[in-house]
Amino acid sequence: MRFPFALSAKIAGHIIKHKLRQTPKFAMVLQLEPLHTCNLTCTGCGRIREYSTSLKDMVPLEKCLAAATECDAPMVSICGGEPLIYPKIEELIAGLLDQGRVLYVCTNGVFMRKKMREYLAAIYSPAVEPKVKQLLDQKLISEKDAETIRNSRRGELRESQTLKPVIRPTRWMYWNVHVDGLEFTHDLIVEREGVFKECIEAIKMAKILGYQVATNTTVYKEADMQEVEDLFKYLSSLGVDGHTISPGYDYDAAKKDMVKRLGKDPKDFFLTRDMTRQKFAKILDWGKAFTIFGTPVYQEFLAGHRELTCTAWAIPTYNIKGWKGPCYLMTDGHYGSYQELLEQVAWEKYGVVNGKARDSRCEHCMVHCGYDPSGALGTNYQSGDNWKNFKYNFGAKPKPVRYSSELEKRVYNGFSIGKGHLAEAKAIINPAAGAKGAFSRKEEEPARVGSRCGTGDTTERDQLMAKIKDAKRIEVRPE
Repeated sequence: MRFPFALSAKIAGHIIKHKLRQTPKFAMVLQLEPLHTCNLTCTGCGRIREYSTSLKDMVPLEKCLAAATECDAPMVSICGGEPLIYPKIEELIAGLLDQGRVLYVCTNGVFMRKKMREYLAAIYSPAVEPKVKQLLDQKLISEKDAETIRNSRRGELRESQTLKPVIRPTRWMYWNVHVDGLEFTHDLIVEREGVFKECIEAIKMAKILGYQVATNTTVYKEADMQEVEDLFKYLSSLGVDGHTISPGYDYDAAKKDMVKRLGKDPKDFFLTRDMTRQKFAKILDWGKAFTIFGTPVYQEFLAGHRELTCTAWAIPTYNIKGWKGPCYLMTDGHYGSYQELLEQVAWEKYGVVNGKARDSRCEHCMVHCGYDPSGALGTNYQSGDNWKNFKYNFGAKPKPVRYSSELEKRVYNGFSIGKGHLAEAKAIINPAAGAKGAFSRKEEEPARVGSRCGTGDTTERDQLMAKIKDAKRIEVRPE
């Protein structure tokens, strides 16, 4: 099957239950943001800009669990911010699993291996040693890590309430790793070299230990879709279980940051509807070749083959300020309960109907958090849609792409080969190293760049190098 039967049956049962009850609006996925703190400053991230004055605030564990119970969505996407920073992330995951939810832990991947080492330490016994050796052989843990795991006494103790829980593999949870492009592009987007490599190593470790792993990719105006396809091929060869892909998030806060901090016009970054359809022209083929999460009806919408009506109420967002409305992207208010959100938001004022935007901010939005549930719930229903969705979800899973060294060579096109986005700046600091950035390549084909805010923009790098040059001139200036 394309997706685990238990998960697909759970979602289908939830929809059927509410259809039989004739519930007008109900939650499919809860976007739960226990905090907005993050260890990265990804260009274009609306959350760290929109909630910049409350980045230290956190939703108490009890309120997180209560929010899930309140809206009763069968799936919960734990996002943020970086959720693995949340001090009670293990307890939150355990509590949501106890409620019977399907979980997506959305992460930038930086702390994944740490959490998985904690899991190994908790369960270690001689039976686990082959896994430890396999991780050592693939350099996914260090010798020091291995000794820490082996010497932990937690694995010898009977689990009790006094022991902090760990994040264990389960068919009900996915690591959902944010990867927006190949190495050079992704590191440029997250504004830190080496993050892509860490993501891939975390994914490899997770698959060895039996976790389910998905990835999340956002596409923007400068995205090279061949690069995205190469990314999916490589991730498939690693055994990744599925992918979410969506057009760029049109955050008001991100647009303001783009103008103020980067001096760029947001129109040069965000996709129009026509651009989205051009970018996603092959999405139906990708849906056959890769395990793309979401319905084929939503994929047809992205490709421009049909229209859908926004159902943002089906994927509500809960964060430090309450229930965010009207949607994940736009904030016109926060509400005390999910029912208040449903009753007080004037849903008829949002979305695009018959090609006309009810709100100017909705004009070019085709994002999954507004339209993916539309494909599952039957808005703008066309004959055969139900069978199409059933066949897609319960049908055969695409075969994984066979690993090839040539593909991996295309994937690692930045930091790993000394050609990351900061390589030129590093060369100025240490000329003997001979580092050369991808922006100045002559004999090689330039790296494909794009797929998020500021991609291809060299301003920050150029300013950094100018400062370094000035500093070096001061250092060698004669007395």
